[in-house]
Amino acid sequence: MTLASIIIQLLNGLAAAASLFLVSAGLSLIFGVTRIVNFAHGSLYMLGLYGAYSLIQFFGRTPLGFWGAVVLAALAVGLVGILIEVLVLRRIYRAPELFQLLATFAVVLVIKDIALFTWGAEDLVGPRAPGLSMAVEIMGRRIPAYDLVLIAIGPVVLGALWLLLTRTRWGALVRAATQDREMVGALGVDQARLFTSVFFVGSVLAGLGGALQIPREPANLELDLAIIADAFVITVVGGLGSIGGAFLAAIVIGVAKAFCVGIGSVTWFGFEVSFSKLTLVVEFLIMALVLVVRPYGLLGKPQAAQRAAEPAPRLQVPSWTFALVWLALLALVPLAADRYTTILLTDIVCFALFAVSLHFIMGPAGMVSFGHAAYFGIGAYAAGLLLKRFGLPMEAALLLAPLIAGLFAIVYGWFCVRLSGVYLAMLTLAFAQISWSVVFQWDSMTGGSNGVFGVWPSAWLSDKTAYYYLALVLCGAGILFLWRVLFSPFGYALRAGRDSPLRAEAIGIDLRGFQWAAFALVGALAGLAGAVYAFSKGSISPSSISIAQSTDGLIMVLLGGVETLTGPVVGAAIFTWLRDVVARNTEFWRAVMGGVILLIVLLFPQGLVGGLKALVVRWREQRA
Repeated sequence: MTLASIIIQLLNGLAAAASLFLVSAGLSLIFGVTRIVNFAHGSLYMLGLYGAYSLIQFFGRTPLGFWGAVVLAALAVGLVGILIEVLVLRRIYRAPELFQLLATFAVVLVIKDIALFTWGAEDLVGPRAPGLSMAVEIMGRRIPAYDLVLIAIGPVVLGALWLLLTRTRWGALVRAATQDREMVGALGVDQARLFTSVFFVGSVLAGLGGALQIPREPANLELDLAIIADAFVITVVGGLGSIGGAFLAAIVIGVAKAFCVGIGSVTWFGFEVSFSKLTLVVEFLIMALVLVVRPYGLLGKPQAAQRAAEPAPRLQVPSWTFALVWLALLALVPLAADRYTTILLTDIVCFALFAVSLHFIMGPAGMVSFGHAAYFGIGAYAAGLLLKRFGLPMEAALLLAPLIAGLFAIVYGWFCVRLSGVYLAMLTLAFAQISWSVVFQWDSMTGGSNGVFGVWPSAWLSDKTAYYYLALVLCGAGILFLWRVLFSPFGYALRAGRDSPLRAEAIGIDLRGFQWAAFALVGALAGLAGAVYAFSKGSISPSSISIAQSTDGLIMVLLGGVETLTGPVVGAAIFTWLRDVVARNTEFWRAVMGGVILLIVLLFPQGLVGGLKALVVRWREQRA
């Protein structure tokens, strides 16, 4: 690359970094004070684009109309943030953090369908900024003048935030709450008002980041999850709660993406390396590298020691008679059900094993994973490729696919067990996204975006009822095996490490080794669920390994309840059935699903099974 090309790509990267910084700064600010991983932050960015588009159409394409629309769109998004905080999050601040995450994801579903109803499904292309539609020539190359304005906006907002946080009483309260919000409340500060104001400022930043992008990209319904992944990455790479770290990380990732596009393809030692394909995953590679080298981000600080938490509820030993009775009932269902119900039940048992394996690593092991779909998808692709590319029979593919998924879990787990909390969750997301990128772009092996077709079971299992019984046996055995492991010395060691890691290590438990083994175990069983699911559907697509699939697994676990054994099974069944029924009856199924999830979170903050158990215990105590 010439010097001129390098400078142009650097400027392109800085322009992209501006909006990324605005979104990530808002996310970091909200997380620092409220400790909520706000999945709906990407939806606020999306609303900023849609709002700017509509307001520009209303005010006219004049300089005053354009910039006025951008500012008003950001303020309107801030008001939406206030509504989310007051109507939803304020009611569940004392709920477990994972249920707050579930509530914000439900808000994502509701906002997506509101946007679909209001603006339609088509992409909306906004106008260029009036007076900035020309290009500026730099060293013989041309760059849009609007990009140069974006480059200037980033440092201006950073300076304004610095002044706000360091020179005002509100900023002092925010910084204090970031360090110890309970102590701030004990000193008489109105936490509700503080949290609302922080949500407003963070939402305005997200809306501003979206509104400023209207001349550069169309408003569409897929922006929410796409931008939230980037925002999470930048926030974690920079360091949770660090605005300066978010600015630095946004520059690093924005410039890295721009250079990947600019370099294109390069031939090294006879091999063609396509840097342009790395744009889908380069930020996750950077995050994985940073977290391995510096676990708390570029400018982050080690998390303060948490106050002693209440002891986790004791898991009850499962009733094997009860479990076997349910398996027998499930075996009888196909005798009275139609073909469609049998297929739906097959999906449910596959996702039940997927959810139980995720629950094992989240609940008893205490390690939150945002990328559990990696092993589900790897198992599915391994089964399909062993059948189609290598000619192995279905039986051998089903046997080998979980082993392959387990091997990947061993590799990923070696890095993951060195982290904890949100950093651990984000590293699992990084590995999952890297796996998705390989699957999505390796056309010659995985079929790329088209996936793998013709993945059908053997002739003796061609009947859907027969295959359902196989799925029930394999997935049911996997669930019972995980439950049995929980009450073995291995499971007790994991729970000891979750409840008190220092004491566990003091008595000689190799906590990191046990967690690594747990990663491998749940990875293999999630791979088994994916392999069984692949043969049930007859095809595999990259969606089986996507962020959305990982999020579905989280919803299944949290709906049922993390503190119960049967909760993930119930959550998987309800979520799979509800999504199927609602999606077949309304175009706005996401809003219905989001509303149902919000209702469950507000009524049963411990999950359905956990909440019902609590109600039964309370009723017995009242009778006594």
